[in-house]
Parts: sequence; structure tokens; C-alpha cells
Amino acid sequence: MRELRGGLRGFYVFLTCIALGVAAISGVNSVAGSITSGIAEEGQKILGGDVSASLVQRELDPQQLAFLESYGAVTKSTTLRTMARKLDGSDQTLVELKAVDDAYPLYGTLEGEAGSITAEELGGRAIAMEGLLGERLGLQTGDQLKLGAAEFTISDGIVSEPDRLGENFGFGPRVLMSMEALKAADLVKPGSLVRHTWRVRFDDASPANVKRFAEQARERFPDAGWRLRSRENAAPALSRNIERFSDFLTLVGLTALIVGGVGVANAVRAFLEAKRPVIATFKSLGAPGGFIFNVYLVQILLIAAGGILIGLALGALMPALAGWALAGVLPLPQSSSLAAGPLVAGAIYGFLTALVFAIWPLAIAREVPATDLFRGQGGIDFGGWPKAGYLLALAACVALLVGLAILTSENRYIASVFVGAIAFAFVLLRVVALLIQLGAKSMPHARSTELRMAVANIHRPGALTPSVVLSLGLGLALLVALALIDGNLRRQVSDNLPERAPDFFFVDIQNGEKDAFETLLSGLAPDGKVFSVPMLRGRITELRGIRTENYPVGSEGGWVLRGDRGITYARNIPENSTLSKGTWWPEDYDGEPLVSFSAEEAGELGLDVGDPVTVNVLGRNITARIASLRNVEWETLAINFVMVFSPNTFAGAPHAHLATLTLEDNVAQDAEERTALDARDGAIVRAIAAQYPAVTTVRVREALDTVNRLIGQLATAIRSAAAVALIASVLVLGGALAAGNRARVHDAVVLKTLGATRGRLVRAFVYEYAILGLVTAVFALAAGSAAAWFVVSRIMEFSYTFDPAVAGFTVLAALMMTVGFGLIGTWRILGRKAAPVLREL
Repeated sequence: MRELRGGLRGFYVFLTCIALGVAAISGVNSVAGSITSGIAEEGQKILGGDVSASLVQRELDPQQLAFLESYGAVTKSTTLRTMARKLDGSDQTLVELKAVDDAYPLYGTLEGEAGSITAEELGGRAIAMEGLLGERLGLQTGDQLKLGAAEFTISDGIVSEPDRLGENFGFGPRVLMSMEALKAADLVKPGSLVRHTWRVRFDDASPANVKRFAEQARERFPDAGWRLRSRENAAPALSRNIERFSDFLTLVGLTALIVGGVGVANAVRAFLEAKRPVIATFKSLGAPGGFIFNVYLVQILLIAAGGILIGLALGALMPALAGWALAGVLPLPQSSSLAAGPLVAGAIYGFLTALVFAIWPLAIAREVPATDLFRGQGGIDFGGWPKAGYLLALAACVALLVGLAILTSENRYIASVFVGAIAFAFVLLRVVALLIQLGAKSMPHARSTELRMAVANIHRPGALTPSVVLSLGLGLALLVALALIDGNLRRQVSDNLPERAPDFFFVDIQNGEKDAFETLLSGLAPDGKVFSVPMLRGRITELRGIRTENYPVGSEGGWVLRGDRGITYARNIPENSTLSKGTWWPEDYDGEPLVSFSAEEAGELGLDVGDPVTVNVLGRNITARIASLRNVEWETLAINFVMVFSPNTFAGAPHAHLATLTLEDNVAQDAEERTALDARDGAIVRAIAAQYPAVTTVRVREALDTVNRLIGQLATAIRSAAAVALIASVLVLGGALAAGNRARVHDAVVLKTLGATRGRLVRAFVYEYAILGLVTAVFALAAGSAAAWFVVSRIMEFSYTFDPAVAGFTVLAALMMTVGFGLIGTWRILGRKAAPVLREL
């Protein structure tokens, strides 16, 4: 405590690095925990009831409805996608339509621009619309539009829909109407892709009663095929995605903390170097090495505790800041209480990082001999190895840090790969630094004095090379990887997919209208290719005789078992599919139900040819045997399904058809051609909407634009998080250069005494920093590109393209940071008076 009275000079980078990493980890987890808790606390409003039951393409039977009504008040809603059209037919757009009854909403309030919207205000032909619909079609309150076979009047704009977060992601703006209005629109036909949802407000809303409801529902209606949710699980997809995103950002925060750990090590070494006379004095007075280790370990942990407290304070503020920032984008519910778990985890990460990077230099410093007290310019050699006990303690701390990162992650495989990649990059950076020094040492003497001095500074004892390469390389490599992944993903969505994907999807084509619809499409686009398939919705209830809720599944294949899946039947193998195992059924097959399963998803679920799969379709459980596995090219966006059944499986079942239209000439070379193509596409949409108002038309380019916007928002969030690692890198770089400048004061003074000019010294330092920055940038570029290639080509299975702009930015950023920070410190060195320094030599 007495030594700490001297202030924290040299420890500001230490404090900032620890605070930054702890703030990132605790803040991200606090935000995620706050949102997850908020979803749980607001579960009734988000779900719209205490429990909900939903079915696709069919209604509840009387016994099931009576079962729901026995628990309390029930409200029903129906959701589907359709086209909203202006009355003059000049424009139309895809909307998410929701019809509600008089009891809606059971919880919360439906807010409109003019106040709360009641069920009476949605009576007759009145509708409420989301503001985006008005922007797209140029409509406002009081105007009319056409939905299906009827015309409606916009009575109000939707500001807040209480149960919107609990529903699926929508590709279009919301339109609300009454059940009577839905009947007038005549949009629900046999086989139409609609979802009916019943929500229940319990008379006894105790947790025990909610649990009892779930148990009785499973017992009384085991084959209902409905999707049941409770207020504790109001938005499972949202909660799952929040957990995954927080896991990723936690790992990014851990990267920032580890990068900051390099700054911790640099600060500790510089601190111990400054304390060398004190340590030698302790030794002269008989202090054992353990005493010295403990004295300075306590000091470093106290300073680390200060950084951790700052980080925890920032992390605790992040939920409030996130709530304010997201209010206009995604109004997520947040808990008012602050969870201790994320803050405790952040503190543990901070302390472990401080220990991991402090133990080695502390263990070396305890061995300083007492004779160093009488050596004016001797330094501590931190290149040696500590004693075995300290190495074991260091290994234990590293194991705890890695174990905490992996065991607390939802996807432990990805967390293990991420942590392994960081460790590999850390070791590789040390090797790169060593190779740079060896290369500089073996270089022939340059004729330029400044260049010769720069090369010598790179490989001499106490050189800045390891610190610069470590501090800058990891942060830049992470940014390069994320930028290249983002660029490739955008390119795949905006450029590659539209070239191979159909131009239009048409949903809910009725059986009796299929031939006439295809004839109309052929007339509207004579050069286009029309392709249609029957489409039903089904929910997998059993795999290999095991109920889906009990089926063991990894993190990759679980999505197939969640919710309803689109299914079809076919006589022949679908386009963009090839058999990988098994055989296809004959065209006239009429035996037991068979199914062809997507090979990738089958592998993730542990399925093989011959295994039974039970699917609930329209309330009926159908068990089919897997006859074959197919390789599916999902990236073409052509019609394809995880499950394709033999035609006899659904004989007589009501269903609609799904069709695509692929146009030959749909690539515009300039704005004029783009306008002409848009006009042609608009004519096709208008003609379909006029003759088949119940058919939903989806223009693929518009859907991809929506996806691109989402990718852009996600990329911005990820880059912002990754910037924390880069900021840590910059701080560590600045600290490393500042620490190295203390030793360079003597060099500069001696060289100036021997006749070196300020300009010559500046050039020597610029050469040194530029070489280090350039080599580090090349490594970061190679490592980041390799990581991006692995993610894009092996995990996402897309084609990978290198972006030269990212390379140029990386090199420029590295040079600017190393040369800039280096010259800032160097300029102060060159102004030092020679006499005081020479007296100490």
C-alpha cells in the first residue's frame, strides 16, 4: 500500500484494457440477460396470453377448443401473407395480415396513432396498418386499399402491437382486421398457408396451473399436432438468437480482454523494471523471493480491481443504453432489475486475465539478484523461465479462463474453435515476431545509416517487435476476418443469389386454378420458366419412434424439429437435388408411405435410409419410411424441401401449390434498363393480383433487399463489438511504444552526443515503425483472410472472394497506427536534455 502512494503512472493502459474487456463481457451479458428476463416478465403480453396453441391450415376440433376454454378466456387470431393493392391497381406490396376477434388482446394494449385501438374500431371493413405500408403505397388514414376480393378503409396506423415479438419474422408491413373482414376478403381457401392461433388468459394464472395445462394437453391430445407455448417461453426463437449473439459478442469481448492482456504484461514488466532497485533492496535486507512475488502481486491485483470496478460500472449501464438505442429499431422488453451473474462473470474474466499475464513477469522479477542494486543501467531479463510452481499456477489460470469461456457458451463447439483460434493466433504472433527479429538480424547491412539503425532496433535485446506484433496483429486479424465475411455474405445475397434464383414466388395457388394460373404466367412472360409443386405444412412428431421433444439432437439440426415445415410430394427427383443414398420410388408407386430426406439435415439428426419419420399433417399423423437421402442446393433459392414424400402419401388431402417464375433477361446494365425491367415485373404482379387476388406474390429481389438490410444491421453491430478489440490493440500498442521509449531516451541522447541530427533519428524511427506495421499488417491480412475463408466456404458453404479494399485498409491502418504512435513518443524523446541522462550512465 505504501508503494501505491506513488500513483498509477505506467498503469493507465493496464486499467483501460482491463476495464474495456470487463465492460464488453459484462455489458453484453447484462443486455442479453436483461432482454431475456424482460421477455420472461412480459411473457403474457409478448405471447398474448398465459398459453397459446397454434395450427397451420386447419382449425381446432370442438374437444380441443373446449379444453382451452376450460382454463379461461380465449381469443383467436389468423395470420397469413397476401398482397395489398391500391384501388386503381397501380401499385401493390406484400403484407403480413392478421385477423383478430372481439376478445383481442387479452394482455397489453393495441396502440394506434390516435390512441388505443379497440375491437369495435376494427369492425366491418376497417383496418389498421403499419406505417411502412403507407410509405410503400402512398396511403394514409382514411384511404382505401384492396385485400383479396374486398376493399377496406384504413382507420388508424399501428404504433405498438403487444404480441408482435412472440410471432414469426415478417417480410412485409402488418395489417390488422377483424375476422368478419377476413371472410369478406375471401383469402382463406382449402390448403391456404394460414396459421390459426388461440391464446388463453387463465382464471388461475399460477405457475402450477400453467404446468398442469401442458401436462394435460400432452395426455389428452398426444396427436393434436399443435404448437403449444407458455408465457415462460413467449418468444423462443428471439431468446435463442439473443443467447447466440451474446455468446459471440462475449467471445469478441474475451478477445479484447486477451489483447488487453498483452498491455497488462507490458505494464507489469515496465512497473517491475522501475521497481528493480526496490526489489534489489528487499533482497539485500534478506527478503525471500516469495515475499517479493506476493508484494507486487497484491499491488497488481489491487490495480486490476480498480479496472474491473470501472468495467463493471460501464457494463451495468449498458442495458439502459441498449434499451434507449434499440427503442426505435426493435422495442425489446428489458428487465428493470440488474442481474448479478453477468457482472460476476465479467469480474472473474478480468481477474483471471490479470493473473495470466502477470504471473510470468512477477515470477521472473522475484529472482532479481541483490547485486543489481549497485548497477545503474542493468535491466531485468524477462526472457527466462519461471519456476515449476509458477508455471503450474499459470496453467491453472489459463485452464480456468478457457473453461469459463467454453462451458458458459450455448454452442461449446464454436466457443472451443474460437478460443483455440485465439490461442493459435497468439502463439503464431509470437513466432512471427521471432521470425521478424531473425530476419532483421540476418539482413545484410544497408548503406543507409537510418535504415541500418531501424533494422538493428528491430532485433536488438529489449526490442519493441514482440509487443507491436502481438498488440496490433490480433485486433487487425479479427477486423479483417469480420469485414471479409460481411463482404462475402453481402455479395452472395445481392449478386450471386439473384443470378441463380427465380425472380418470383407465387404462394397459395388453388388446385383448380393451377393450370389456368400457369397459362397466364406463360402469356405474361413467354421467355420465362414456370415451375410449380404441391405444398402442405407438417410438423415432425416422431423420429425413429422417439417423440421429437425427447429426441437427442445437436445444435445444428434442431431447427427442422421446431415448428411446422413445408413439405411436398413428387413422382420424380426435384430440380437442384441429387440422390446421395437410397433409391427413388417408381412413378406409379402405391405402397407404404415413403419420404426422401435432405442428406445434410438427416446427418445432423442421425437419420438414415430405412428410418421411420412421423409427420402431423392437417391433424393426421402419417408415418413414412426414409427411402433416400438427397443433396439439396439450397443456395439457388429454387423450390425444394427437407422432406419430399411419395405421391400416394397425401392422396385426397386438400392443399395449394407453390410456383416460381424465372425470367431469362433480368440483369440490368444501366438505370434505363433497370426501369424497364421494373416496369415489366410490375405488370406481371398487377396482372396476377387482378385475376388471382388470393395468390401471394413475392418478388425475390425485394425479399433479398430486406435480408440485405438485416445483414447490414447485424454487420454494424458485430463491427462495433469488434472495434472494442481494435481499441484494446491500439491502447496496448501505445503503451508498448511508451514503455519502449524509456529505454530509447539513452540511445537518442548518446547518438545526438555523437553528432546525429534530429531529422536522422526521426527517419530511423519511422523506418522501424513502418517495417513493423507493414509486416504485422501482412500477417493480420493472411490470418484474417484464412479465418474468413473457413467461415464462408466451410461453414456457410458459399464461394469465397478476397476483397482488395480490405487489404488496402488493413495495411494503411497498421502503418498509420504504428508510425503515428511511434512518432508521438519519439518526438518527446528527441527533446530531452543530454546532461541529466549522461550523468546516470
